[in-house]
Amino acid sequence: MQIFDLFDAKKKGFIDFGDFVRGLNVFHPNVSQEDKMDFAFKLYDMDGSGFIERNEVKQMVIALLCESEMKLADETIEAILDKTFLDADINQDGKIDKSEWRNFVSCNPSLLKIMTLQYLRYVFTNVITQLTKKSQSSGRSSILLYNLCRDITTTFPSFVFNSEVDEIAT
Repeated sequence: MQIFDLFDAKKKGFIDFGDFVRGLNVFHPNVSQEDKMDFAFKLYDMDGSGFIERNEVKQMVIALLCESEMKLADETIEAILDKTFLDADINQDGKIDKSEWRNFVSCNPSLLKIMTLQYLRYVFTNVITQLTKKSQSSGRSSILLYNLCRDITTTFPSFVFNSEVDEIAT
């Protein structure tokens, strides 16, 4: 739900193609680390409080473990949380503010590694060019959009599209 909310920036209750492309833009290799940090902060700040709290990090860790089909003992998860907050929560108030987050990510750049999909350089350049050509037929645009969505669902298997798609004749 968190990614959906970030992609649905206008809070329409659905993601149209423009929202989808703008949302994916943060994963492009040419997007600044600063923008990636901001997106990741919003992703972890599930309640929108402006802080990342321990329970939010725990939910994200558990979700990532489930996604990768890994199981860790509760004690191990708590140890991960303890270490994360020891390193990130500089003022030790039990939550991570944006400044602390930037500092933590700067010291641990691997946290943003999953925020860059190298192949998007090619995909965005070519698909967007094709979709914006006025002479492009809607059938061809649909095939390109279908292929883009297929590639993204392969990369993000838990990112489920809830939409109706007309059958495409190939």
